Amino acid sequence: MNEETFPGPIQIPLSTAQVWEKRYQDDTTVEDAKNKVKAYLIPRETLEKVLELKTEAVWAYMGINDQKEKTLLFVGAEYDPETKKYINVYGPPSSGENKSADAPGEVVYDGVRPSPPM
Repeated sequence: MNEETFPGPIQIPLSTAQVWEKRYQDDTTVEDAKNKVKAYLIPRETLEKVLELKTEAVWAYMGINDQKEKTLLFVGAEYDPETKKYINVYGPPSSGENKSADAPGEVVYDGVRPSPPM
């Protein structure tokens, strides 16, 4: 974790988030105490962006980013009465400095940094 550059980009292209989530699902390593994540530092901007979606709930998916750190990926959630399940509501593409060059489509919100054991 590099606190000098916290939070870094908070908008993650949906395609990248899907890779990170799959990486987490496929991870079969057992954590020892020195590597176990105890908490996450979440930038205010990440929470504000996902709340701007005005959804009734928020999903926090677990993933492993490109630095091999566990992370949380925030996605809006709306209840679908037909399926009786909450569905994902993604953010719009960014037009600001945090825009990713590899995906112009929908985004999820990250910027989260894991904390080592305290």
